[in-house]
Amino acid sequence: MIRRCVWCGDDPLYVAYHDKEWGVPVCDDQTLFEFLVLEGAQAGLSWITILRKREGYRGLFDNFDAAKIACYSDRKLDKLLLNPRIIRNRLKVYGARKNARAFLDVQQERGSFSEYIWNFVDGQPIQNRWRSPRDVPATSTVSDSMSKDMKKRGFTFVGSTIMYAHMQATGMVNDHNVDCFRHGECRQLA
Repeated sequence: MIRRCVWCGDDPLYVAYHDKEWGVPVCDDQTLFEFLVLEGAQAGLSWITILRKREGYRGLFDNFDAAKIACYSDRKLDKLLLNPRIIRNRLKVYGARKNARAFLDVQQERGSFSEYIWNFVDGQPIQNRWRSPRDVPATSTVSDSMSKDMKKRGFTFVGSTIMYAHMQATGMVNDHNVDCFRHGECRQLA
């Protein structure tokens, strides 16, 4: 029997996300921006809710093209708020545009968002060895620093808990429990 992190349960969408994406190091700017938008949309909701709406976000938000999203008009954002394929929260939808603009500023300053974000972990995933889901923290000193710096740069929905989830999703931290089959696999990707 394959052992997985308990949080993914048995929903096929959640299991596929756990087995193929969660904890895999991501250095592609567009994918990093996708997770930034999705993690912000998730605030206060379950991650499975976001996974079920992910394709809606991809279609409605130009496949997470930050340059296009940064140019969205208020009218376009208001129209998006009517679409049930995404989370229809005004602050979150308008936050995607705000984050796209801040994201582009970081790219211009640092050459890539990946260079900027991975610098918080010195370019290498943090390898944790949690034995129980209760051991996994909601934040860390790294996510605290990341959150603080991103807020100064004009990002929104980037609190420490959201940024820690972003770190987990994009493989900046390996938080698979040690008895999960993905722990060792993700460790080897570092």
